[in-house]
Amino acid sequence: MEIIRRCFTLFILVIILQVGEGKLSQAFYNSTCPNVESIVRKVVEEKFSQTFVTVPATATLRLFFHDCFVEGCDASIMIASPNGDAEKDAPDNLSLAGDGFDTVIKAKKAVEAKCPKVVSCADILAIASRDVIVL
Repeated sequence: MEIIRRCFTLFILVIILQVGEGKLSQAFYNSTCPNVESIVRKVVEEKFSQTFVTVPATATLRLFFHDCFVEGCDASIMIASPNGDAEKDAPDNLSLAGDGFDTVIKAKKAVEAKCPKVVSCADILAIASRDVIVL
């Protein structure tokens, strides 16, 4: 009887894990903001044309690293606070180049102009990071 109960518990656990599995999709914004990738790419290209070639790339990638590899990709690195207790104001993040922030902020403004309140800042940071590698 104990074996049956353990097998049943294992079976239920496997089903729960399968149902809760998240999947990435390249077509995630196709219906809500179909041009998000081209909008972000255009902003990244403009930033590259305005500055020395490697500066926006390294700044954006470092920004992505500091945001995503510490506590997950939530774009909390973009938030500043007047009293200096936000993630952006942490001692390890004070040396982040302004070009990375500028690229993401401009991309967010451009995306918001076309698709207000649809695309997260974390997704824009991820797309911009991908684009600086490709360019």
